[in-house]
Amino acid sequence: MANWIPYADYRKGAQHTVQGTVLALPQVWSPHLQNARDVLVYLPPSYAQAPERRYPVLYLHDGQNLFDEYTAYAGEWQVDETLEALSREGLELIAVGVFNYGDQRRIEYNPFPSRFGAGKGEAYLHFLVETLKPLIDADFRTLPDRAHTGLMGSSMGGLISLYGFFSFAETFGIAGVMSPAFIISYREVLNYVAAQPFVGGRLYMDVGARELVALSRLDGIVGLGCGVTCAASGRVLRLLQAKGYRSSDHLFYVEEKGAPHHEAAWRRRLPAALRWMFGAAAPSPAATRDSAVDSR
Repeated sequence: MANWIPYADYRKGAQHTVQGTVLALPQVWSPHLQNARDVLVYLPPSYAQAPERRYPVLYLHDGQNLFDEYTAYAGEWQVDETLEALSREGLELIAVGVFNYGDQRRIEYNPFPSRFGAGKGEAYLHFLVETLKPLIDADFRTLPDRAHTGLMGSSMGGLISLYGFFSFAETFGIAGVMSPAFIISYREVLNYVAAQPFVGGRLYMDVGARELVALSRLDGIVGLGCGVTCAASGRVLRLLQAKGYRSSDHLFYVEEKGAPHHEAAWRRRLPAALRWMFGAAAPSPAATRDSAVDSR
């Protein structure tokens, strides 16, 4: 077993806001990216008391922002608080927080070329699948099959999560795509999604209606009442629906009225997203696009 340490020891006496059991493994080496990053693992409340039980696993990008307000550079998602609360509803899972690599984030979370350079998203996902997942499955009591393995992130993390759901479908059967930054490589994203076959699983996608609303036009996207992030997500949604993602068993889409592109919005939408991604039923759909939350 790798040398996982309690989060308090990882922080070495510094203040933190972590709740529940979170372990850290500093500087996990990626032979695919030729760099190293810290990894955090949240264990559900029953983990220590139920030694025979195995759990679904969710891999989340931007690990700095997930559990601790003091390491978050733009606000904490409160994944630990959310999962502690959901455990009281009977929903428990292992959450793996993978730190981003600083100024390489926009490259590592993008499999396509962009104005920031050639994308390394394929290599990043190979790191998750071929290095990190075997480590997690060896050290913790996981349900390692694709039906119980998810990938989740926001913005660029949303983009790479959608790509991982299709290109690494043998590993990830669940994806959480929050406020995806499709506009970074917009044409490439559309062409990629259009070319993919239908794969089973659960695909959650959301966006805030006020994301980048000041940009009314970008590379053929026209935002009519919502920003370009929202408009681009709508284009991808229609491609997914044409592919067969219409049933709430496979796709749940949320458009939140008035929500910006920010961690506070993703934190607010996280509980319902996780309930659907790892639960048995979709949330009740709202009536119209102008509702606070719109599901289609």
